[in-house]
Amino acid sequence: ERLKKAKPLWMRPPATITEDEYADFYKSAFKAWDNPIRLAHFSMEGQVEFKCLIFVPTTLPFELSQEMFAQADSGAVRLYVKRVFISDRFSAAVLPRWLSFLKVLIDSEDLPLNVSRELLQKSKVLSIVAKRVVRKSLDQLLDLSEDDANFGPFYEQFGKYIKVGLIEDRDNKDALLKLARFSSSRNAVALAKAKSVEAGSEAEVMEAGALTSLEAYVSRMPEGQKQVYYVAGTSKAALEGSPVLEALTAKGYEVLYALDSVDEIALQGIGEFKDLPVVDAAKQNADLGEESEEEKETNDQSQATLASTLTFLKETLGSKVDKVELSRRLRSSPAAIVQPQWGMSPQMERFMRAQAVAMGQSEELDGMPGGASTAILELNPTHPVVRQLDLLVKTQPGAEATREYAQLLYEVAAVTSGYEIADPAAFARRITALMATDGVAEAEPAEEAEMAVTPVEIMEGDE
Repeated sequence: ERLKKAKPLWMRPPATITEDEYADFYKSAFKAWDNPIRLAHFSMEGQVEFKCLIFVPTTLPFELSQEMFAQADSGAVRLYVKRVFISDRFSAAVLPRWLSFLKVLIDSEDLPLNVSRELLQKSKVLSIVAKRVVRKSLDQLLDLSEDDANFGPFYEQFGKYIKVGLIEDRDNKDALLKLARFSSSRNAVALAKAKSVEAGSEAEVMEAGALTSLEAYVSRMPEGQKQVYYVAGTSKAALEGSPVLEALTAKGYEVLYALDSVDEIALQGIGEFKDLPVVDAAKQNADLGEESEEEKETNDQSQATLASTLTFLKETLGSKVDKVELSRRLRSSPAAIVQPQWGMSPQMERFMRAQAVAMGQSEELDGMPGGASTAILELNPTHPVVRQLDLLVKTQPGAEATREYAQLLYEVAAVTSGYEIADPAAFARRITALMATDGVAEAEPAEEAEMAVTPVEIMEGDE
C-alpha cells in the first residue's frame, strides 16, 4: 500500500530530496557507478508541461571511452509520459550529439502514450522540451565552469564534447566559448619574458597541463596584439619547439595549442572572439606586428642579397613548395614551412588522408588546399645555415653537394614544422653523410684531414 502511494522522485519537490537520494536514483536508473557532479531538477508549465532531471556525470563511462557518441541515439535520455516509461532510445530527438554524455529523464504531460520515433521527429512539443533541456544543461555546465577544482577533472574527460559543440551547435556558440579550454604557450612566453633584460622578474608559470579559456587568453594579451593565435600539432612538446612561433613568443604573444583535429576544427570555426580574428599562427595571414623602418631596410637588403638563393631553392625543390620567401617569424631556426590563409595544416592533412583511406579512397588530396602544392618555405636571412647555402649557390650552383644541402634544409624545416617527409630514407642518407663528414674531419690526423675537406672548405680555398 505504501509503495503504491510513493511518488516518483522527479514528481517530488526538489527541497524534499537529499543528495544521496538523487545519487541513488541516478545510479539505479542509468546503471551508473559514479556520483553526478552536477544535477538539475526542474519543471515547465504553460503551453508545454513536463518535469525533468539532468545529471552531469563525474566519470566518462567505459562505453563512451570506446565510442564517443555511443549514447547519441540511445541511453542518454529516459522518456516518460504521465509517469509511464516509454523508451530510452529517443536520445537524438532531445539532445545534440555534444550533450549525449549527460543522463536525462523527461516526464511529459502532453505527448501520447503510443509515441513513436516518427512522431517525435515532427513533434512541436518535444522541440520545445529539447530547447529547454539544452538551455538548462548549458546552465549547469557554465555553473560548473566557475568551480575550478571540479571543472578541471571534468573537462579532462568530457572536453572533446564541448569542442564538438563549437563545431556543430552554432546557436549556442557564445555559451560554448565560455566553456572551451585549450593548452597554450603561456609558460613559454613567461619564461621568455623572464630571460629578457627588460622583464627583470621571475616567470609567472602555469601549473603543468593547465588549460586556458579564450576569455583568460584575451585578458593577458599585451598591447599591440590584434589577433588570437593558435597552432596545430601532435603534442605540446612539439609545438613548444615550433619555429613558426619564435617571433610571436619573442613579442610576448601567447598561442593556443590545437593538439588534435577536433581542437583545430573548433578553433577554425570560431572566426572571431570579442572582435579579434582567430588565426593559425603557421599561416601567412598571421599578424606578426608592425615592422620598423630599420627592419624594412634590413629585409630589403636581405632580399637583394639572397635573391639567387631563393630562386635556386624553388628550382631545386620544384613542386614540393609553392614559393620560397624570407621570413619575419624566425629567430633561431634557419627555415620553416607555412601555408597560405586557406591552406591545410600538417595535422589536418594527416587527418584528411586517414579519412580518405578509411573510406577506401586515394591518400592523395587532389584539389584540396594543402600539402606540397601550397607550402611556402620561409628562410631566416641571418641564420648561418642560410648564409652557407647562399655561399654554395653563388660559388658552386651546379654541384650535387649544393643541391643536397638545399634538400636537407627543406627537410629539416618540414620536420620542425610538423610535416611528414615523403622520402625518409633519402633524409636519413643526407643526415648520415653529414655526420660522417664531420666525424672524419675530427678523427683524422691533420695531414689526412687536409685531403678530406668539405664542399665549403673547397670553395673557400678556391676563393
